[in-house]
Amino acid sequence: QVQLVESGGGLVQAGGSLRVSCAATRRTFSSYVMGWFRQAPGKEREFVATISRSSSSVDYADSVKGRFLISRDNAKNTVYLQMNSLKPEDTVVYYCAGEPAAIDGVLTREGAYRYWGQGTQVTVSS
Repeated sequence: QVQLVESGGGLVQAGGSLRVSCAATRRTFSSYVMGWFRQAPGKEREFVATISRSSSSVDYADSVKGRFLISRDNAKNTVYLQMNSLKPEDTVVYYCAGEPAAIDGVLTREGAYRYWGQGTQVTVSS
């Protein structure tokens, strides 16, 4: 079983940038497809971005395309979410998720992931 630990959240002004990280405790991290999701209070968790095992495939929610960039470093067992041009509506808790993958693809559905981090708060001030 893998444990995922997010870090890097915080307070940033609108238009600014922030990078959140998710470190995995397992050496087999490179066999996991990884994703980022977010959840606002009182709302359902929504998909943000996903990256395949080899980084060959990525996908983004329409709301963040062109602003957010997902990447991973398998040597460091870490996945990143670089967030640019942040908006106040990006103020939510961000969660990373992981799932062992037999193929080098991406997963956008929340229910496809078994392993989740504890979340990190990102607050964008206007």
